[in-house]
Amino acid sequence: MKLGTKGRYAVMAMVDLACHSDGRPVALADIAARQEISLSYLEQLFAKLRRGGLVKSVRGPGGGYLLAHGRDETRISDIILAVDEPIQAVRCTPGAAIGCRGDRSRCLTHDLWEELSNQIHLYLSSVSLGDVCERRVLGTSGLPQRESYRVAANAR
Repeated sequence: MKLGTKGRYAVMAMVDLACHSDGRPVALADIAARQEISLSYLEQLFAKLRRGGLVKSVRGPGGGYLLAHGRDETRISDIILAVDEPIQAVRCTPGAAIGCRGDRSRCLTHDLWEELSNQIHLYLSSVSLGDVCERRVLGTSGLPQRESYRVAANAR
């Protein structure tokens, strides 16, 4: 499963907003520069985030965007879903009785991939913007490459 640029960039921008806001609006141009994301692409994403009720816009001098909710109440899954990025590892419609094979049947591994999608969604629903800003999501990914393998091997 691959998360597209809409979802990844929206999460990056929202984390930037959560970390740099301090109660004041943040200009998209500042987020674009810090995160190296095209300003026009961010404008499209933030229009969807605003419609999804995740951000509020402030017009005029000193304007920009604010989080609509506290950073500990804003879930990563909400951000990804607000920009129309599906969280699924199956080709067919999750929960559907018919599958994606030519004869409309489900493949042998359908339930495996559907459950993976569910687990990814559960995980992303458990992580808030505050968790990312405060670096509370570091696991073995925060270790050097060799140390990460050693931890994984010792867990077996």
